[in-house]
Amino acid sequence: MRAYGDHALLADVAGLDEVHALAAALQAADVPGVVDVVPAARTVLVVLDDAATTADLARVEDAVREAWASRTAVAHPGEGSVVEIPVVYDGEDLPDVAAWAGLSVAEVVARHRGRGYVVAFGGFMPGFGYLTDVDPTIAAPRLATPRTRVPAGSVALAGGLTAVYPRETPGGWRLLGRTDARLFDVDRDPPALLTAGTRVRFRAVDRLAGDAGADAAEEDGAPPDLDEGHPGADRAGAPAAEARPGRETPFSGAAARPVAGGVEILATGPLTLLEDAGRPGWAASGVGRSGAADQGALRLLNRLLANDGPVAALEVTLGGLAVRFHERATFALAGAEVPATLDGTPVGRQSLLEARPGAELRLGFAAHGTRAYLGVRGGFAATPVLGSLSFDVLAGLGPAPLRVGDRVAIGPRPSRLPVVDAIAPRAEVVGVVELAVLRGVRDDWFGDEAWRALLEGTFEVSDASNRVGLRLAGPRIDRRTGELPSEGLVPGAIQVPPDGRPVLFLRDHPVTGGYPVIGVVVGGALDAAAQVRPGDRVRFREAPRVPGAAGRGRDGAAS
Repeated sequence: MRAYGDHALLADVAGLDEVHALAAALQAADVPGVVDVVPAARTVLVVLDDAATTADLARVEDAVREAWASRTAVAHPGEGSVVEIPVVYDGEDLPDVAAWAGLSVAEVVARHRGRGYVVAFGGFMPGFGYLTDVDPTIAAPRLATPRTRVPAGSVALAGGLTAVYPRETPGGWRLLGRTDARLFDVDRDPPALLTAGTRVRFRAVDRLAGDAGADAAEEDGAPPDLDEGHPGADRAGAPAAEARPGRETPFSGAAARPVAGGVEILATGPLTLLEDAGRPGWAASGVGRSGAADQGALRLLNRLLANDGPVAALEVTLGGLAVRFHERATFALAGAEVPATLDGTPVGRQSLLEARPGAELRLGFAAHGTRAYLGVRGGFAATPVLGSLSFDVLAGLGPAPLRVGDRVAIGPRPSRLPVVDAIAPRAEVVGVVELAVLRGVRDDWFGDEAWRALLEGTFEVSDASNRVGLRLAGPRIDRRTGELPSEGLVPGAIQVPPDGRPVLFLRDHPVTGGYPVIGVVVGGALDAAAQVRPGDRVRFREAPRVPGAAGRGRDGAAS
């Protein structure tokens, strides 16, 4: 067992059955301070809350070992049921897989659809299930350089695993085909169609409902009821249920329901989102925590405004937001330094400000930094999705990005009054940004030279960066060749694909990933990383090691 950054532990276990058993034991134990348990191919990631200390890591490590000792065999809820997924096999990587396997494209398709699969675990994004038992003849490895865009519904292959992408996302798997099966629906219980232990078959079809030439009745039909196809719903004597084509159910909820009062959006700038502290507790289902990219700025706002807990604020990318207040409100600004005016009068950051009904607040654009935050006393209110108002750009989950004309409600004002002492101004993100980093959990994939290259190099943030993560251009980070079984990820993880170009994950990171992590950006440095923009340069500085989780086990299980 090893410390994974400063707020998580990673336990290595012997195999998939043991993964499920340890994860179930930990979930049953309900260890104080643990917010997520993430089973993967051969590991279990245990994530602690943001207030975790070194002592908490040691305490939770002991709890993991106790859970390992008390584990029992796990019966998966989906065992016995079969979900059939229709696929058009026209993926752009089929010829490459065929060449790798020494087969024809038709033979690759036959071997893929001719197998029965089992969902080993969820992760990466909501509804994404890792399916095992791929024919080893076609088990081609991941791409050396991940795509920046994989379309929703893509049926893909990576070594001994196959899967379906529920949403458009970056990804490094090889594309075999596409489906329009609805894999995740926040209004369904449980929301994921594919859960651990579910058996899956792929059925080749010539076209999908939305394709040109498809039957008009299918195109115009109502979204199908997939409850029949959900694990455990098969009836005796009935054929295996099929995930039938239909329109996708959005992952998002309404950010701006009709309200009296509140704040009206006059302009959004490049992107304005509702963000709070996020939605911990759903990672085992492939739902990441998300939340404000700069959590320090959100905490500062809520401290200024004396809000009860980490209520939602507006996260404004680069600037350009304009709002009209339709009720009297106390508000504050934090994060990137953007020029701001209230009814034409300049106002500053990190101070309490008052707006009367009809007042207009306008933000200019930041010269430095990426994300500014607007908070109000009482917090912004909307319909939560899985318990949070945060929008996750990778998953497309949460109240939708704001648009001109939206009206956002303000929540009940807290009972206590703001009492604020002197607050030092935050350092601006200028020049080369230095980020504190701990060594990662996969030293066997990286030599000391790779670690030195990370610490001694200067990296430029590419324009293919967002709330999911920062793609970094600079010195190549050499790593071992081969395939790492997918395992859990944390915010701040620095993952290295085979091309040697590191990716620093931010708040909307995938829940799991299959490239080794060389280091983890820790503490407030992750908030600084959220404020860099394309073209900015970053360097990494080694942080003090976290004592405690030092891999005391030597039996190959929970070590």
